[in-house]
Amino acid sequence: MGGTFDRLHKGHKALLSKAFEEGVEVYLGLSSDSMIEDKKLAERVESFEKRLEALKAFLEERGWVSRTKIVELKRPEGLLLDDPSIEALVVSEETKRRAEEINEARVKKGLPPLSLVVIPMVKAEDGKPISSTRIRAGEIDENGRLLKKTVNQEEG
Repeated sequence: MGGTFDRLHKGHKALLSKAFEEGVEVYLGLSSDSMIEDKKLAERVESFEKRLEALKAFLEERGWVSRTKIVELKRPEGLLLDDPSIEALVVSEETKRRAEEINEARVKKGLPPLSLVVIPMVKAEDGKPISSTRIRAGEIDENGRLLKKTVNQEEG
């Protein structure tokens, strides 16, 4: 699995938990600083080093470090178009379509398709998905708790 893992949140933790439930060895692709330049509120995305540190701390807490290989992503598909030994990809509903595109590209290159493990988006208190973008914007915290009132709440 891979991602930016900015503001390691409840949704990320659900994805990581599923990856370690499914796999013996887990490759984690962590987006390089150059890959995040086009993200919403990119100037607020934590540095690669800070995101790596948070990811390692979480893995250490869970006892998963020895089963993990973290690679810096220079492109969205990382190793997935090159490594035939990778068997599965854990994604959220939000990134499922991209995973299907990667599978199509793998097959065209003569690689076996990946087994896709899709997990539902983890919701915040307001029923909307928890995302790093919402956290960077100050709407919610890493556990999905609301930090400021939305327009609808102010009206109602």
